[in-house]
Amino acid sequence: MLKIYSRSEVAKHSSENDLWIIIDTHVYDMSRFIDMHPGGSFPILEVAGKDATDVFYGLHKQDVLLKYDRYKIGTIVNETPQVTFNEAGDLSKVPYAESSFWMGFKSPYFNERHTQFRIAVRKILDSMKTEARELEDSGERPPDAFVQKLGAVGLLAANIGPDAVKGIALPGGIKPEEYDYFYEMIVHEEFARWSCPGLNSGVLGGMTISVPTIINFAKPELKAKTLPLILSGKKRMALAISEPGAGSDVASIKTTAKISSDGSHYIVNGVKKWITTGCFADYFSTAVKTGGGISMLLIERTEGVETRHIKTSSGSSAGTAYVTFENVRVPIGNLLGVENHGFKVVLSNFNHERYIMLCGASMAARLVVEDCFKWANQRQVFGKRLIDQPVIRNKLAGMIAQVESMHNWLENLTYQMNHMDYKEQSIKLAGPLALCKYQITRMLHNVSDDACQIFGGRAITKTGMGRNVETLQRTYKFTVRVLTF
Repeated sequence: MLKIYSRSEVAKHSSENDLWIIIDTHVYDMSRFIDMHPGGSFPILEVAGKDATDVFYGLHKQDVLLKYDRYKIGTIVNETPQVTFNEAGDLSKVPYAESSFWMGFKSPYFNERHTQFRIAVRKILDSMKTEARELEDSGERPPDAFVQKLGAVGLLAANIGPDAVKGIALPGGIKPEEYDYFYEMIVHEEFARWSCPGLNSGVLGGMTISVPTIINFAKPELKAKTLPLILSGKKRMALAISEPGAGSDVASIKTTAKISSDGSHYIVNGVKKWITTGCFADYFSTAVKTGGGISMLLIERTEGVETRHIKTSSGSSAGTAYVTFENVRVPIGNLLGVENHGFKVVLSNFNHERYIMLCGASMAARLVVEDCFKWANQRQVFGKRLIDQPVIRNKLAGMIAQVESMHNWLENLTYQMNHMDYKEQSIKLAGPLALCKYQITRMLHNVSDDACQIFGGRAITKTGMGRNVETLQRTYKFTVRVLTF
């Protein structure tokens, strides 16, 4: 139990071996921590026995206090903390850190069921955030237990969309038949709050763009065999279309699939490049040439399948791969769709892929706006807070205007998706989704640029206060270049 101290009592503990400080009325014993402080002992010695609130918040995010909570020994008598801590699942109180409905505005799209769902998802993902960021920073393969935890609570299937959640228990008591694109939007936004683009790609990226080819085009027995394994996280999947000489130009792929002499298998030979999740995948939904055109095959990792890691700026935990197929035997029953008509399968999910990226990009920008608001209020330079400088307020206003404009367009597109069948979406939404994607990447560029100006040197630091800003400015080009056509 925490003890109660006066400020004069704290002031007595001001030596290197007996060092207490006050942060927002809480007393911390830094005696054991001073030698471990990443910034050395000098910054702590300067505030020994004193109130270090302003100094702390001028250098750190609040999360740091949670990390070192074990050093908290007491509170100051008759004083109340001025800064509140968000619990797991809490909505942010920072202006524009949440979209309008969750800031208290009216919405024609959302209701309390969506709030219930968002809070439930946020609690789950907040509880996994520390591990997620450790995996992102290390570049390790996302562990099976980590992925399967997401599968067990329905969040792997939820990322793929309404067609994938049938029979799945979802967070917040949401029924599968309720689950629509607005719920899906929430899921993509909440995963983006991890600010782990590499890890998200490694866990979700390859799966979300490949599993629909099974759902929509595989034979019933193939669905029954593979979907439960993938949606539970026991198996992983990637989409293998791009090749060294054929990126957006899918018609120019060179990977071939020829029927075996006994007619029971396709024999696949070729290479694929930039395959998200490829290093970890057990299944590859693969575009091949079959003589009369392009076909899609579900290829299991087996003899003749090899993957090599490609390092990208999004992070090694994305598992981006160079994949080789050498005389790989693929059962005839693993054909997805109709032979020589695989181009339809290739194109079938492009709109939804763009939509997923839009949702994540919108939240990535919003995270940075939140951090800029916090930093501008915390940081003091030239005798005043950053927020008191007109040029900083002007940058924040511009960032907010762009983020809110793009998010409103995204909500409108989500509404259209909810009220159109697949055929109508394909006809009417391909253009708007591509245009929205173009414009949202311009927004990301501008937000990233202004945020870098607000954060200064911290904007290029991968840890600490500027983490989200550094992540955005390093990775937003992925949203620019992928699936813009």
